[in-house]
Amino acid sequence: MEGGVLNCELDLPVGFRAGDVLAFHLRDSLQVAEQVQGNCLRKGLAWSGRAACLEIVFTGGRAAARLDVDGPLSPSDGLLLTGMVRRMLGLTQAVEDFEQRWCAHPQVGRLIAAHPGLRVPLAATPFEALSWAVTGQQISVAAALTIRRRLIEAVGLRHTSGLFCYPDAAGVQALGEPELRAAGFSRTKAQTLLTLSGQLVSGDLSLDAWMAKPPIDDIQACLLRIRGIGPWTINYALLRGFGWLDGSLHGDVAVRRGLQHLLGSPAPVSPAETERFLAGFSPWRALVAAHLWALDTAVSRASGAAPKVG
Repeated sequence: MEGGVLNCELDLPVGFRAGDVLAFHLRDSLQVAEQVQGNCLRKGLAWSGRAACLEIVFTGGRAAARLDVDGPLSPSDGLLLTGMVRRMLGLTQAVEDFEQRWCAHPQVGRLIAAHPGLRVPLAATPFEALSWAVTGQQISVAAALTIRRRLIEAVGLRHTSGLFCYPDAAGVQALGEPELRAAGFSRTKAQTLLTLSGQLVSGDLSLDAWMAKPPIDDIQACLLRIRGIGPWTINYALLRGFGWLDGSLHGDVAVRRGLQHLLGSPAPVSPAETERFLAGFSPWRALVAAHLWALDTAVSRASGAAPKVG
């Protein structure tokens, strides 16, 4: 380790869908904290409270990652970097087992054929996934991205490269409710984020400690105690933060639209109908939902509408 820089390289499965990872991090067109150029992703993040820039380059069936930290590194950071990149790329997800099991299904088999090898790209940390889920509750993706950008800029953690960094819990906690309201959060969402970040800063809650083998029931129970966090927020955060593929995202509007397209239904599909459909694919319900997201995005593009990526 020299000059606050770490490197790692990972072999990728045959047919790895690097474009899905790049598209996930290209949601904010202003690229304040994430930049995508060609086959390269640059992302600003908080690394042990310090500003850091993560760069991932996809080439020749491999992903080469470089982490540049504004500050000293510890001996354990190399393993932490490798684990984070593996999760972010969805390499911990046994999608091959899912595809083998359901490829002949009359509906889901069509989804698999359209997007073989689909994995769910993850946020860099569970806190990023959970705070994004809270931000996006009951508003459009475009509105949520604007608020997310304002949050990042309000915290103001910036890497020496110039890239802003998605904040950690301490950064959000330092803002206070007035600053969060000014960024566009409702009073309820601001209070939810402050409660969540406060418990993480105090040590009453530890999302990172759950990453190796997430105790799903314990996580759900702990998060449900926080006002403003419900089942959809938890299941989305478990998917994007931990890679848990069995959350039921039946309340998600894009998932329901995707199912409507898949079934050829002339009428919108209700949350209850979506829940029943997904239930048959446990323990892969969230992965089926991700395939429905992909279908909804494809239909939106074909119709000329702006694609929505959750």
